[in-house]
Amino acid sequence: MTPQLASRMQRLGTETAFEVLAAARRLEAQGRNIIHLEIGEPDFATPDHIVAAAHRAMREGYTHYTPSAGLPELRQAIARYITAQKGVPALPEEVVVTPGGKPIMFFVMLALVDHGDEVIYPNPGFPVYESVIRFAGGVPVPIPLREEREFALDAEELCSLITPRTKLIILNSPQNPTGGIIAAQDLEMIADTVRGRPIFVMSDEIYDRIVYDGSPRSIATFPGMKEQTIILDGFSKTYAMTGWRLGYGVMPVALAEQITKLMVNSNSCTAAFTQMAGLAALTGPQDESRRMVEEFRRRRDRVVAGLNAIPGISCCLPRGSFYVFPNVKAYGDCRRLARYLLEEAGVATLAGSDFGQYGDGYLRLSYANSLTNLERAVERIASALRNYRG
Repeated sequence: MTPQLASRMQRLGTETAFEVLAAARRLEAQGRNIIHLEIGEPDFATPDHIVAAAHRAMREGYTHYTPSAGLPELRQAIARYITAQKGVPALPEEVVVTPGGKPIMFFVMLALVDHGDEVIYPNPGFPVYESVIRFAGGVPVPIPLREEREFALDAEELCSLITPRTKLIILNSPQNPTGGIIAAQDLEMIADTVRGRPIFVMSDEIYDRIVYDGSPRSIATFPGMKEQTIILDGFSKTYAMTGWRLGYGVMPVALAEQITKLMVNSNSCTAAFTQMAGLAALTGPQDESRRMVEEFRRRRDRVVAGLNAIPGISCCLPRGSFYVFPNVKAYGDCRRLARYLLEEAGVATLAGSDFGQYGDGYLRLSYANSLTNLERAVERIASALRNYRG
């Protein structure tokens, strides 16, 4: 029997990366060789000391329920990390630990956004933003990210989008899918505009340790903004822990209490031994994370140079994350082009339009793959495009 779904399900989108991954796996099952540039996760192994900490925790009995907001020792470590790394004085009671970063996005919007409230979000941007805004009954208000600004948002334009219905602003720096970073002066302008108004900022900082020039600043560091900011962060990208499902939010205590209530009603808690692995990640050696970033830098430089050598393609040099977002408008429909590259060239990419209307005409490629595979992928793309009739 076909289920009679609630109407809200029609407002819920998806994340195309997983759909393209499934299509690529089907081709591999048929014997095709596919180079995966579609999925956004480091290709490195989780550092050994983190894995060992999880094993040890399981042997020591960390296999039961924990407090819904997270283990006290991990919340304390996160608070110290946020204070030291981001320059935002944080307390353990302001921290909520969740199974991945997405629950913070989901819970924050469920807690703050009423029907008809407006949420400003980056476009092109992580597709879950718009999906959950709509699911919560909010009105998505895109702030365009443009190539001529190296995909850094225009703060003046963002501020012009604020209305009496604005309830939440989503920032992401470094940014998925473009690798752009929001300049400090733009953050300051946004802070000056929203400070003291009934508007929260959700600052998605999951990539802020994967940067190549300087350090991105959190909007929570500006005077008065900690009280209006939710910092979203986690372990997936920095420590190659995507499958561990471990993220967190840092926010005012009154909001943290409500987010914890949503945890109680959904996940109960995050896995105990996974949290102990996160504790080891924050307090243990950071060498492997730094080496990973340097390798990403090497790959970035080679991929951008290779793409820019292909006629009809132009590609900005991303300042953070592990994505490139080349302009392929010369080849027509980017969705059709992405399908062609998968089926004919054996290179899995994502259409820029999967990240919103302002991503149309671009592709997103993840360079979280070996340098050998990346160079091979660029060669395949160049060869395939010689015969492409968009």
